[in-house]
Amino acid sequence: MNRRELIVGSGAAGMISMTGQSFAQTDAGFYVPPEEAKHQRTFMQWPVDRRVHSDPVFLDMAQQTIAEVANAISAFEPVTMLAAQADHAGARKKLSTGVELWDIPTEDLWCRDAGPIFVVNAAGDLAVSHIQFNGWGEKQVNRRDRQIAGLVAARLGLDLRPTGLRGEAGGVEQDGHGLLAAHESSWVNDNRNPGLSRDEVESRLLTAYGADRLIWSDGVWGKDITDYHIDSLARFTGPSRVLLNLPSDPDMNDPFHLAALDTHDRLVSEGLDVEVIFEPNRRRVRSIDFVASYANYYVCNGGVIAAEFGDPETDQVAAAALARHYPGREIVTLNVDPLGEMGGGIHCATQQMPAT
Repeated sequence: MNRRELIVGSGAAGMISMTGQSFAQTDAGFYVPPEEAKHQRTFMQWPVDRRVHSDPVFLDMAQQTIAEVANAISAFEPVTMLAAQADHAGARKKLSTGVELWDIPTEDLWCRDAGPIFVVNAAGDLAVSHIQFNGWGEKQVNRRDRQIAGLVAARLGLDLRPTGLRGEAGGVEQDGHGLLAAHESSWVNDNRNPGLSRDEVESRLLTAYGADRLIWSDGVWGKDITDYHIDSLARFTGPSRVLLNLPSDPDMNDPFHLAALDTHDRLVSEGLDVEVIFEPNRRRVRSIDFVASYANYYVCNGGVIAAEFGDPETDQVAAAALARHYPGREIVTLNVDPLGEMGGGIHCATQQMPAT
């Protein structure tokens, strides 16, 4: 039921070749804008696959949570929910009229990872920088989800610019001003990019995002389905400015706590302005696998959609930090516990389409 449980499936079929591709070139001037730049819309995915969500009660909870996130975002900008036509009637019952449905089949809800990465250039052209989703290293079924980025690009009539990488956008954080941060464990990993060195992965990520610098930290290999995505730990809130979520009392025997502290130290040593907010001490869900990340929020036009976990003190501190980092935006907090039980959060479930 959660993303730390490795769900092996049949996603290898139809895999795009990693050889012979014409990789996107930096001289085209395409880049991923900062998330806080103006959006045309937000894309999301409707979870339906019973091989992923075997408990029908929990699947309904996941769908309701995704609907509540989509409905909250739709108060600020258009939202497009991706789902097979056969799933539209059920989705429509939970979604507000501000959410549009497109007939693009899905399995799971993680649009940050399977959805399109939009890039723009100075001329106002829009394209999709294509990092091939493969179910976090073929740990989960992805026959439908692996096709989503290409299908969205085709429906919009946009150029799909191959990068020669397998991976997920949740595994790299970007400030939209030339700087990236990532955990090696999510990229320099044979389950995504066999045969590629860290330097080769870095070069392709920089091209994919139109960036010129990447800060690596180690991360954690093989302990969760994402190999420790950075977007539940550290988020850029402006040029070289970071909001980072840490446990208030780190367990020095926990590999995730150690990796989080290492990432913090790497970012500070690189001269970034890092503000720490602490994880909740009291929360509704006590499972050790539960991801209680205040950093896994989503910035939309005029708003920030963020999680609250039932700890009045830390919930308030986190909301105040977001208000400082995103002045003039409304901070909307939601109970998204089912996403945390699956190992993710609001940012993992969303993907922005920038305005041009």
